[in-house]
Amino acid sequence: MPTPAESWSALREGNARFVRDEMAHPSQDTTRRQETALAQHPFGVVFGCSDSRVASELIFDQGLGDLFVVRNAGHVVDPAVLGSIEFGVEILGANLVVVLGHSSCGAVAAAASTLRTGEEPPGFVRAVTDGVIPSIVGLTAQGPEAFAAMDEALLLSAHVRHTVAALPAYSAALRTAVDEGRCAIVGVEYDLREGEARLVAVAGDVGETPVA
Repeated sequence: MPTPAESWSALREGNARFVRDEMAHPSQDTTRRQETALAQHPFGVVFGCSDSRVASELIFDQGLGDLFVVRNAGHVVDPAVLGSIEFGVEILGANLVVVLGHSSCGAVAAAASTLRTGEEPPGFVRAVTDGVIPSIVGLTAQGPEAFAAMDEALLLSAHVRHTVAALPAYSAALRTAVDEGRCAIVGVEYDLREGEARLVAVAGDVGETPVA
């Protein structure tokens, strides 16, 4: 099993291939299907948004059995999400957790709209916006006009960074894994148009400093 830094390097290199349109499509053949039929040993857990344009195995150029993927709209943390991530780390042995946000995220935009207007979305969609709001509500302290003028990138970054901090705060298992160096958690912002996955937050050591 690679180290957390090696796992992040593999994803970063895979994303670079994706951006260049030179994907290797690893671990996707008959042999790999047979190898993973009875057991899985993913090196990474990806917790991302359900958006149809953000498929983890594609944007990181990985294959069958490489990534344990947990998705919901807006990558909102709840008990089932925490349990799924803990399963990937503690049971399956993954040593990297990726929080994957993306540009033009409708969940983040809806949460911001609720804070600006007070209007809630209908039905259970409200559960999604309610889950995102804690990540961005602190930005309202800058005042209504400043918050109204904030661009999408700032809101997305706040949500990704808050989620990275929330995972070890909520989960003792993840916190222990990070403290012991068995796992690292990274926050990544994916650009839908360019295809680039940019590191913006880290808990643990992946051998790379996130961008400001």
